[in-house]
Amino acid sequence: MAQKIGIIGGSGLYKIEQFEVIETDKQFQKTQETIYGSPSAPIKKYKMKGVDAELFFLARHGENHHLNPSEVPYRANVLALKQLGVDWILSISAVGSLQEEIAPRDMVVIDQFIDRTKGRASTFFHDGIVAHISFGDPVCAKLRQYLLQSAQEVAQEVAEKNNSDADDTERDNFTVHDGGTYVCMEGPAFSTRAESNMYRSFGASVIGMTNLPEAKLAREAEISYATLAMSTDYDCWNTDHGEVSVDEVVANMNANIVNAKDILLKVIPNIAQHEGDVPFKGMIAGSIISKVTPPNRKYDLKSILGK
Repeated sequence: MAQKIGIIGGSGLYKIEQFEVIETDKQFQKTQETIYGSPSAPIKKYKMKGVDAELFFLARHGENHHLNPSEVPYRANVLALKQLGVDWILSISAVGSLQEEIAPRDMVVIDQFIDRTKGRASTFFHDGIVAHISFGDPVCAKLRQYLLQSAQEVAQEVAEKNNSDADDTERDNFTVHDGGTYVCMEGPAFSTRAESNMYRSFGASVIGMTNLPEAKLAREAEISYATLAMSTDYDCWNTDHGEVSVDEVVANMNANIVNAKDILLKVIPNIAQHEGDVPFKGMIAGSIISKVTPPNRKYDLKSILGK
């Protein structure tokens, strides 16, 4: 059976030209409606030439970037992908660097999170049904390894091309960092300098505004989740680089997106060849605490609860 892979595109990633769109008709879009409303944007179904996988792309902030990080309908986004049968989610996200060694345009394949959001809905288990998921390791190790390997391969290819005599070398070298902690703040304003230095004291690597609700919800939905964090700037802690500006962020983000698309082209065939059960299949059964589940909630969550 073909793997079903979701891709959530962050700031700057609203479409993937290298994939062929095969479904955006009204009937397909109807399946995206959830008990939490509509997702951020119509989910597009793609295929990749020569790869046995179904790809589902969702623009996190909407196709016109009209949703700020607090407005993103995280539950609708993840549940819509789950209803479409997605077992894997690749999250592409722009972040600020909290460490000198993570330069703008570097990539970090995240392995930990710190939640600094304020009251965002980040669970499907409410209104009569309670579950406590295991979340000590919030990123799927298998998917993270696929993503890391692919990112390292692209970085090496860019470096080799820059070292060659080719005349069309337009991309800067970038470093891929194996692991790092992502602080998820509320936004949409960037950090104060005091906050930025506090996060550095935590040992955190990067700061963003979106990924923790997604990671928690994906785990509840038994979906493997991994983040490719694209460094756009040094957060305001680094006074040598001045204040964070939107112009700087956008320029670095555009460069990052080119690399991120190449990484996706490499990682998807690896996921497609995954053998055996997906990593989190069936895990929610041991997490539900409620003795009785209201029938309406069983229906609402049927795509997650299954039998």
